[in-house]
Amino acid sequence: MMASLFQILGGLALFLLAMEMMTDGLKSAAGHHLRHMLGSWTRTPLRGLAAGCLITGLVQSSGAVTVATLGFVNAGLLGLGQSLGVIFGANIGTTVTAWLVSLIGFGFNIEAIALPLLTCGVALKLISNRSRVQSLGQALAGFALFFLGLSILKSSLEGFTAGFDNQHLLANAYGLPAWLLTGFLATVLTQSSSAALAIVLTAAAGGLIPLNSAAAAVIGANLGSTSTAALAAIKATANARRLAIGHILFNAMTGVVALLILPIMLWVVERLADWLDMTANVAVSLALFHTLFNVIGALIMLPLTPRFAYLLSRLFRSQEEDNAEPRHLDSTLVTTPEVAVSAVDQEMKRLVGLTRGLLRVCLDREDLTGAQIQPKVEACRSLNAAINEYISRLRAEKMQPATVDALTDTIRACRYLLEATDLAVQLLQFRDARDDVRLAPLATRIDQYLVTLRSLVAAEGPAPETFEQSEVLYHQLKSGLLAMIVRTEVPTSTGERLLDTLSGIRRLADQWAKSLAWQPATSRLNHSEPDSPALNAQ
Repeated sequence: MMASLFQILGGLALFLLAMEMMTDGLKSAAGHHLRHMLGSWTRTPLRGLAAGCLITGLVQSSGAVTVATLGFVNAGLLGLGQSLGVIFGANIGTTVTAWLVSLIGFGFNIEAIALPLLTCGVALKLISNRSRVQSLGQALAGFALFFLGLSILKSSLEGFTAGFDNQHLLANAYGLPAWLLTGFLATVLTQSSSAALAIVLTAAAGGLIPLNSAAAAVIGANLGSTSTAALAAIKATANARRLAIGHILFNAMTGVVALLILPIMLWVVERLADWLDMTANVAVSLALFHTLFNVIGALIMLPLTPRFAYLLSRLFRSQEEDNAEPRHLDSTLVTTPEVAVSAVDQEMKRLVGLTRGLLRVCLDREDLTGAQIQPKVEACRSLNAAINEYISRLRAEKMQPATVDALTDTIRACRYLLEATDLAVQLLQFRDARDDVRLAPLATRIDQYLVTLRSLVAAEGPAPETFEQSEVLYHQLKSGLLAMIVRTEVPTSTGERLLDTLSGIRRLADQWAKSLAWQPATSRLNHSEPDSPALNAQ
């Protein structure tokens, strides 16, 4: 018995190694194409589902696709609705493993397929000097080891069950919940639903467990596959954590539906297997079952994806995301612009405050990175876009000329603030340059420039004198840096980068200074002076 147990563990270990080799090899061979597919083919949840299904079928790892999707969500390259479609598709794509196990693992002489593939794979990896061909060789070798591991697993399970009374093992004394838990734990422990499925399919084909118990274990393995996403999202962004929760909820919902209608589904599977003339192969029935309940789950959830994404978006709310939400822009006011301008003024005051807070953080917080300020940047951008979109909805034909002028200045101020927001990261780069020992001769002027910028950012209204002082310091810094480049005291590449950063900061200061001239529209409309100051139209 112990020998059979070690054979089972050895077959499982070889299977896991094969899956890792196959996945890594295929990902490396495909190169940037997989990233392009994931990033570009997911504009809608339906296209996301197709991309997730195809990519998972290619790389043979729903975990790898899920983690990659989390990465895209972390970077802001995929929205929550798009990424949910990818997750739905990955669940369908992972059923390819079950089909490989059931059709090839039990229908052919495995060694006759595996050994030639292993020979070709190793030969490609050793002979070729091209990385893509080597990766393809690794994938082929992994594919061969996949079948060899499956062969060992199958034969060892057959030997293990030979010493038991199968009728005792076939009894349903353990109940479906126990088999559900078994499939879940097998996936969590191996971090591979494919390995858990291989064990379940092999055990069912060997008569170790009945079909309904094996089906419950397959559902458990499907639910256990969410552990990869859950672990990957622990330190991720709020959106990535929402996606992980969505993955868990989707798989849980799919599993619950499959369990509730398990007798019906098994009857449908039996009819399909009979129609396909595959009734003799229990593993095929389980592969059919695995595919069927994942497809049903995707069909149920796909139309609900926008609403599901909205509900998930209410979870893990960060302060920046709450700040990005408009608080005063009431859609019922769009037909009465003179009333709506008051709401716009309130949001503009919030936008100015958010942008000022972002610039202050960049000027004052030590050891800050671009990634750390990104949530604040996105909050400013989001609120800025909301204000612009709201103004565009106001009924222009009902506006007084003074109202049109006031809202025009508001949109212009939004543009200034948006550019200042986009350039905020330049402040971090400038502060880093201050610590460069090669720029020590400019340290005093750099500090003076930073002090002036802090005064400009803190200004509550137009500050032309402070801005002019910043302009003088900018030109002094630029001249000093150019002289150091000429004297080769600073490498040309370093000097050019700092010059670009200086130009960006000068532009930021200019845009921020212009935005300080903004006045609330209600204040302008309540004053009759025709010469009330307006924003520079540049």
